[in-house]
Amino acid sequence: MIKRLALLAAAAAIVAPAVATARPMTATDMQSMRRLGSPEVAPDGRYAVFTLSTTDLEKNKRSNVLHILDLTKPGSAPQPLAGAEGAHDAVFGPDGALYFLKAVGERDQLHRMPIGGQATQISEFGADISGFKLSPAGNAVLVWADQKDCPDLTCATVRFAGKEGGSGRTYDQLFVRHWDTWAEPGVKSRIFTFPVVNGRLTGLGTRVTGGLVGDTPSKPFGGGEEISWSKDGRTVFFALREAGRIEPTSTNLDIFAAPADGSSQPTNLTDDNDGTDTLPTVSPDGRTLAYVSMARAGYEADRQVLKLRDIATGQVRALTQGWDRSVGSIAWAPDGKSILVTADDTLETPVFRVDVRSGKVARLTGEGHTGNVRQLPNGTVLYTSNSIQAPDDLYMLRGKAKPVQLTAVNKSLLAELDPVTVDRFSFTGANGDKVWGIKIKPVTDKPLPIAFVVHGGPQGSFGNGWSYRWNPRAFAGLGSGYGVVSVDFHGSTGYGQAFTDSIRNNWGGWPLEDLQKGLAFATSQDKQLQADNACALGASYGGYMMNWIEGQWPDRFKCIVQHDGVFDARAMAYETEELWFDEWEHGGKTYYEDPAAFEKWNPVNHVAKWKTPQLVITGEKDFRIPYTQGIAAFTALQRRNIPSRLVVFPDENHWVLKPQNSIQWYREVGNWLNKWTAATPPAQ
Repeated sequence: MIKRLALLAAAAAIVAPAVATARPMTATDMQSMRRLGSPEVAPDGRYAVFTLSTTDLEKNKRSNVLHILDLTKPGSAPQPLAGAEGAHDAVFGPDGALYFLKAVGERDQLHRMPIGGQATQISEFGADISGFKLSPAGNAVLVWADQKDCPDLTCATVRFAGKEGGSGRTYDQLFVRHWDTWAEPGVKSRIFTFPVVNGRLTGLGTRVTGGLVGDTPSKPFGGGEEISWSKDGRTVFFALREAGRIEPTSTNLDIFAAPADGSSQPTNLTDDNDGTDTLPTVSPDGRTLAYVSMARAGYEADRQVLKLRDIATGQVRALTQGWDRSVGSIAWAPDGKSILVTADDTLETPVFRVDVRSGKVARLTGEGHTGNVRQLPNGTVLYTSNSIQAPDDLYMLRGKAKPVQLTAVNKSLLAELDPVTVDRFSFTGANGDKVWGIKIKPVTDKPLPIAFVVHGGPQGSFGNGWSYRWNPRAFAGLGSGYGVVSVDFHGSTGYGQAFTDSIRNNWGGWPLEDLQKGLAFATSQDKQLQADNACALGASYGGYMMNWIEGQWPDRFKCIVQHDGVFDARAMAYETEELWFDEWEHGGKTYYEDPAAFEKWNPVNHVAKWKTPQLVITGEKDFRIPYTQGIAAFTALQRRNIPSRLVVFPDENHWVLKPQNSIQWYREVGNWLNKWTAATPPAQ
């Protein structure tokens, strides 16, 4: 089965006169695109505010400009918000005014600005904060910040002993480091509340997570979605994993309730579940707490079931237990009768509506990767959406009508670029299961070498979404053009939990079979793809698969690009930081308890069969799959006299994020692919 994802913009570009001067998209184009931040909507639904960021390539950084959009005027365009220069994390208060963070001196301070008025600083934070949330009545503000165990934000009421001489860090338990940061003993992300008196925050801040040791929001990716006020502003709900010797082996985030004034200790609301509980979201009437829950402990990719808790009685109901998709976000409808959620579903991430009474699920959007869902008072749904064709723009959905695109923040730049086609296909993969894949090609009649891209996770998907890291459209534009092929192998998300679970203890088994069958199917159905002129690329688990392919499928590809991939499962088991991931994936035991489970799919055991030229890329700040794994793979390649190249980014983690580094990454990858596929070298 093959289905064309045809977009009007691409079709128009093919016939428009501008196509004569169009060009393939480059990494510089990708980094130059404006990025639309998460929108926030005024209480009356009239305005949306969001940041639009731009890149300064010379300074190698991005800058945000706050914009406002009048949602009541069809065809209106976002306008920079005067008086809010340098603002970020803007939200509307219950009074209709904007509240945002903006630097004052050395640190961010909270500001209030009526629409059309002047901004006023309303805080005097004596410490750096990471984010904030207004109470429903606007009479209190909650902030979170990395702090020691102090009752106030600035530790003004606590005296700590001075540090003894020497630069050595000392630890008595894990985490020692997490994602890209060395842990500082005793420092956690903690919540503090401030009352608002006469329009200003007062006091030193009262800690509401007293007695708990752990990060809230969670590290490294948690944010305000893990914290919620009760409707009356007296209670704060938050997700936290209690730290200790078990923390690196535990996915047990729990949801706690604590008095906003810190008058008593927090209460664990989900103590009966040892899996993840997170995204606490209070209903409009204040009576119900919605959240997502994973049933299995130690598994970070279990299905997230939407649950409802009656705040008064504590009764819990699993709303989407019968829906075999994993809920990724929560947004209540204003009337409280339904909840809008997002979830991966067969190469797309749509918006769904879940009926609160029955649990019935209805899909609201079609193609694309959606997020930042908000329902306005009039029932209109506002959301962001992106695709392989273009990054995020803002959309509006009214009833059963087709979505209306409200912004086109990269229209001019996208018009300069060659169009690409996007096709989905399915085939019979491992275990006789239906497996899906996707192809992206430049619009041309000439034969195309193949860039065979393998996604990471491994519980993930290379579906119809935009990425500023691994971008299929950018791959298609390398050299004189590539056909990009990707397969959502066993273990991918969006096909039901059993399909996602099937990769456990199976890293090099069914996924490799899916990749082999998927590539064979794609090339048999599309003769434009040069089956004998292909390179394979992957990062994280995809990088692992590149090392596994070296030993298990050594004669298939002309070259390989391996980014932050596992080379030696034994070393990985002891060097990585989130131990729960590696142990779950190999059966749930440690390496020393069950070494055979790790060694069964260990690439290092098959180096003697390696022969494919490989580009190895890694980041020195990657603590998930430490850069030593990349160096070890490069050493193996060099010792076997296999053509190879190593790129090490000293200032990047598991991802390459800095603009100039991203451009260099694509230059290195493009040059490597072009060298071995005999494509035209890219312009320098």
